[in-house]
Amino acid sequence: MKTRSRIIFMLSSIILGIILVFSLFLYTFISGYAFTDFYKRLETRSNSTAHIYLERENENLEKFREEYLVRLPEERHYIMEVTAEKTLAQQASEHALALPLLQRTWASGVGTYRDNNILYCGIRYKASNGKNYIVVTSARNYYFSKLMSYLARVLIVLVLASAVLIVFVSYWTYQRLIKPVKSITLKVNKIGSENLNIRLPGSENDDELGELIQTINGMLDRLETSFETQNNFISNASHELNTPLTSIIGEADVALARSRTSEEYVETLRSILEEAEKLDKKTKALLYLAQTGFNGKAVKFDKVRIDQLIFDVQETVKRINPRQQVEIDFSTFPDTPAKLKVKGNEQLLHLALSNIILNACKYSHNKPVRVSLVHNQGFISVLVKDWGIGIPKNEIKYIYDPFFRASNTANFEGYGIGLPLTRNIIKIHHGELYVASEENGGTLVEIKLPLGNFHL
Repeated sequence: MKTRSRIIFMLSSIILGIILVFSLFLYTFISGYAFTDFYKRLETRSNSTAHIYLERENENLEKFREEYLVRLPEERHYIMEVTAEKTLAQQASEHALALPLLQRTWASGVGTYRDNNILYCGIRYKASNGKNYIVVTSARNYYFSKLMSYLARVLIVLVLASAVLIVFVSYWTYQRLIKPVKSITLKVNKIGSENLNIRLPGSENDDELGELIQTINGMLDRLETSFETQNNFISNASHELNTPLTSIIGEADVALARSRTSEEYVETLRSILEEAEKLDKKTKALLYLAQTGFNGKAVKFDKVRIDQLIFDVQETVKRINPRQQVEIDFSTFPDTPAKLKVKGNEQLLHLALSNIILNACKYSHNKPVRVSLVHNQGFISVLVKDWGIGIPKNEIKYIYDPFFRASNTANFEGYGIGLPLTRNIIKIHHGELYVASEENGGTLVEIKLPLGNFHL
């Protein structure tokens, strides 16, 4: 069964079921009311019978009742004097009445009894002469049968008409509700790897449909970014790996073309070794980049003090190149240790911050690099500022592409892996990385990390 048929069937069944329940309730309520009303009529007639035949209060009362009071179908009246000599059982047998009727009437003052569609109502009456009587009136409840038959026909017609109307309304409602979803399906089917830039138009209402559109558009954003990154990665990686391989093969071919002196072979091997080392570094960088790509489940997290991490990175940078200057601005440090703790992997965060600071030192010709900390609403930010060559404005959007290097970095050694690797590490820690730069005006890098919750 299709979704459309299931929705229409379920909606129609629920509404029709509710109508049936209310119809049965209405039928039962009216049925009970009809019996109660008929018993009241019989009680009234029993009272009038007692006054007419036992009190003789008004001789015209009987004529009035006969002329103006409609006689009920099979209406009968029974007047029985209750004495010690004649028991209720004898009275019941004599008048062909049910004994329970007389017993309830004598005990409670008013009693009712039903024999199929013949209803009985009796009253206990004490006449003015001091004698006790039981007056019973019986009649066929013809009005009940007629009323309930008419009501049943009306309810059946209403239920059938409601069923048709409900199916129509359910189908119309389904069409109204499912039309936007169909539109989304058609548009999504038109989106492929060649046109991932297409986005679904937003919903005017802030409802579940709007959330679905936002979710799909967000997924398309991630897919477009992943496709672009993959294409750039494949293109750059093939070029970067092919260059040293070509150099190695070329050097070997030249060396083997003819016999050479020992010095020439040593020079060739030295050149091959240099290119092989470059290839080894690039391959390891690629593997490490892949290992840190959006998979934080395998990474062990612990408590990390950011201020201590900065000091450790400062020592690392000095060991690599004593001429590089890293200045730590203590004036912006938070005043409490709790604002310095994050939940993360110390080795990965050390690698990420080292990449940023080493790049800052390298591209600023070993000028001083300033590092500061800023705490803001559950986050701690590490700011790294240099006054180096900066990044051209039209190239800053490519800085996270693996192997990309800005056009003004030709005189600096590097592979273009540092920033993409750092961004992956920061993403693993649910943080954010911002880069602001101006060519020949320096670069400002912000690493924003959420503070850790250690009250577990």
